Amino acid sequence: MTKNIFKAPLFTLALSLIGLSVAHAQPRVSSIRPELLKKVTKTPKPSIEFDVINSPYASWGVMPQESSSINLLGAWKKFEKKKEVVVAVIDTGIDPNHPFLKDNLKGAKGSASASDYGMDFSKSAVNEYQPVDQHGHGTHVSGIIKSVYPDVKILSLKYYNPKASGQDNLDSTIKALRYAVEANVDIINYSGGGPEPAIEELRILKEAERKGILVVAAAGNEESNIDVKKNAYYPASYGLSNIITVTAHDQSLQMLSSSNYGAKSVDISAPGYRIKSALPGGRSGFLTGTSQATAFVSGVAAMLKSQGPGLSAAQMKQIIVASAKKENTMAGKCSSGGRLDATKAVADSVNEISGRKVAQRDPSSKKKTPGKIVYRLTK
Repeated sequence: MTKNIFKAPLFTLALSLIGLSVAHAQPRVSSIRPELLKKVTKTPKPSIEFDVINSPYASWGVMPQESSSINLLGAWKKFEKKKEVVVAVIDTGIDPNHPFLKDNLKGAKGSASASDYGMDFSKSAVNEYQPVDQHGHGTHVSGIIKSVYPDVKILSLKYYNPKASGQDNLDSTIKALRYAVEANVDIINYSGGGPEPAIEELRILKEAERKGILVVAAAGNEESNIDVKKNAYYPASYGLSNIITVTAHDQSLQMLSSSNYGAKSVDISAPGYRIKSALPGGRSGFLTGTSQATAFVSGVAAMLKSQGPGLSAAQMKQIIVASAKKENTMAGKCSSGGRLDATKAVADSVNEISGRKVAQRDPSSKKKTPGKIVYRLTK
């Protein structure tokens, strides 16, 4: 299992955000194991898609030969880019010089540069336009999104400071969410959360819903059924039409024992076990958790939005959920009863755009209700 390294009473992050793990069944660790980090050794190839697959930063989640992957190759073949898509990654920041990510960054003022590659809202931030990743999680998540959709633009919005209190990190999260919504990004990837809802966070997410911004949220890693009120995990449990909640599975299509689940509150599963991706310093490494699974869904959502600029957040969510590949191991664990299928999602989006098919209603859309709104507390 992963380990809760930095503790914030009553405000926790998605476990994979603070636990750097190589295998959920192994002894807990408190840092990235150096033997798992590999330096860049391969030369880029002409095709950007196949360059991604053959890079040192790709995981089994995108490999065509892996039957438990997200079935990405067919999606790339069907995909046609219509617009640039910006995904706001609200996380621990990013490595702006990483060879896998440096060409995908978006600056707060426009094109990314050495002095502007996102925003830092974390407590005691040194430079607001330089969200440097001193943790690794934000770079890792961003790398997964890029491995799914190589042309994505990443707006890095840093909120996390391991030395800050839970309330400080929540305040920083709210600032980052507000910025993303006001900037009219296409998709928000947020892998953190906690057991207590916050009224201002909900207000901002409702504004995102009104604007049609999709929010991809981690289900969390507390081994809990978040359909049960006492186990609710926010923002995943707010129940808004623009929030898609993601749990995680391994290569054997088993849901991770550490992952939260819920037939009503969780929408879909995606790869989350020993996922290889980028890490600061031009490196690659493995992390495990629902944070990693969330990033795969954000990548597919970015493809849908790029191909269908007119798709609403609710439509994208419905397409992704309705196109999930059913698995017996996920029955009763998420509303779709299945896992992310990129090829089916892209194909269904083409039909949706052309009017040949209306996506099935999200089976959880009528069952979710926003929880009681109180502020997250700290001791």
